[in-house]
Amino acid sequence: MKILRTAGSAQKITSRLRLNNKTIGFVPTMGYLHEGHLSLIKTARKKAEIVLISIFINPLQFSPREDLAKYPRDFKRDEKLCKVAGVDYIFYPDVKEMYPKDYSTYVKIENITNRLEGEIRPRHFIGVATIVLKLFNIVQPHLAVFGQKDAQQICIIKKMVDDLNVNTKIIVCPTVREQDGLAMSSRNVYLTKQQRKDAPYLFKVLEYAKRKILAENYNRDIDFLKGQMNKLIKSRPTVTKIDYISFNDSRTLDEIKTLKNIKNKEILISLAVRFSNVRLIDNIVIKS
Repeated sequence: MKILRTAGSAQKITSRLRLNNKTIGFVPTMGYLHEGHLSLIKTARKKAEIVLISIFINPLQFSPREDLAKYPRDFKRDEKLCKVAGVDYIFYPDVKEMYPKDYSTYVKIENITNRLEGEIRPRHFIGVATIVLKLFNIVQPHLAVFGQKDAQQICIIKKMVDDLNVNTKIIVCPTVREQDGLAMSSRNVYLTKQQRKDAPYLFKVLEYAKRKILAENYNRDIDFLKGQMNKLIKSRPTVTKIDYISFNDSRTLDEIKTLKNIKNKEILISLAVRFSNVRLIDNIVIKS
């Protein structure tokens, strides 16, 4: 396994690999790897001859009030996990490498970035789209693997790839969860003991909504269902705020306002909840 620190060195190697007809699978991460990341690497390993991951905590994704400085970091640990997982290359640049002095080019996707996470974190997806496109240009992957937990991010990246004719296939893997249902996240390490007990309730509430929607005799509207979900989440003592509970078309992210005439639709139910300074997101997709 080799560690690449510059865009030039990564481009040189991946260009040579492509000339040798090697299939490159790519997993972009911000480090502090967990089983969710390792499952993405495993998928890339199955589908590609060469696996490259990036570890880069992207400052453009964080607002001034967010946890950039506190975001967990442990490259030595990540390096060991990558070796065991069979990673061939780690692209591990610093901020100056990715955003040199006078950097002024950004990627903005319209419409689908203005809702859900985008409404709460206005410039977040400009940061996401910019870094992902830069990484695709550097790594030149045939395929890139992402996790379903970041559902809106996946929609945005797919839209960018389609609109800008990026020659990379996007593969989406199911959310990896702890035994109690909590979606794996690098931010879970911030949870207190009591918050950690309450956090799995988010997935239980999503499953509750799924059961209700798929029940043949359920005739309540979405506002009522949202209200029930809101009450259930707020019943957890360490929950401090619900940023949103939302029902959307899983492809377009258009808001779904009624449960009538939803046959043959994929419904994304997503939520974002704060446990004091820890903000967690989760979602499920229902095929109606």
